[in-house]
Amino acid sequence: MFTKFIDNQFNHYQKAYAYYVSHPECLMNIERFIMNEIEHFIDMNSPDIINDYNEASYLYPFWKNYSPLDRGRDPKHDQFPWIEVGEQVFGNKLSRYFGRNYDVRDSGLPSGSDDRCIISSERIRSILGLTNSVWVFIDIKSEGPRDESQHAVMSPYQISGSGVWNIKEQGMRNGPIVAKGNRAKHKFFCSLSPIYVLSDGTIAPLVTFAIKPVYSMEKNSEDETIGQPLARIKLASIPNGILLTQNPNYLQQFPSLFFPGKDDAKKNPLKMRARVSFDILKKINDWRLTEFEIKNGILIRK
Repeated sequence: MFTKFIDNQFNHYQKAYAYYVSHPECLMNIERFIMNEIEHFIDMNSPDIINDYNEASYLYPFWKNYSPLDRGRDPKHDQFPWIEVGEQVFGNKLSRYFGRNYDVRDSGLPSGSDDRCIISSERIRSILGLTNSVWVFIDIKSEGPRDESQHAVMSPYQISGSGVWNIKEQGMRNGPIVAKGNRAKHKFFCSLSPIYVLSDGTIAPLVTFAIKPVYSMEKNSEDETIGQPLARIKLASIPNGILLTQNPNYLQQFPSLFFPGKDDAKKNPLKMRARVSFDILKKINDWRLTEFEIKNGILIRK
């Protein structure tokens, strides 16, 4: 079963890979198109997003005795991990949004982002040329006021790489990229293919996004946290591996796009994470970062 369709997949992959290396604008345009779709989704669903996110605070009596464990270094124990709040509020709604507007497939992969699906339409074909499908990977990374940042920590299973597949039996392989900071650097072994070919011959380039809901911390007169309402939303588009490593080779132009993550140096190198700079994403293309703010319960695009 592992190699039943490999001949067809290999041939389609070679054709698609060569095409998109020669036509990187197709990948850029589909990334911008999906970015606009997610922005539209956030705009249209903002009342439900805000209400459902804040509902987690109102439900406090039901989970106060079973609160999630603190994360990170030296927690101050005055805020609660809000990761699953963001994943549930955004991920489920996005899946329904795509289902209403596109043909959707939930094809499996052993690992990847929080939310992922293949979406298809003739509009997508008009952008990509070779195919009417794109595989959308979206990671939802909640933050509080104390750990808010202009980057996203990404695992190797959330970023696509160079995608070299020269020998059919060996499968697709990515060359490591360098996560480079001011004082340290390490290899980052991204694990996703820039293009997938399904068993029926469907070609699906990969597009990657990060959504960062940022909550505030409401305090009472005793300085106790009494709520963690949604304050901001950041949306970032991370380039496909062909754009990163081949054409136009953004990593050569912007070598600090990825910089060291928060893993201990003793961690298995294949599992080391890296941070993706939002400021540099915006230098690559100003549309690759969008920020929203919630004021008086209303979503405002910054």
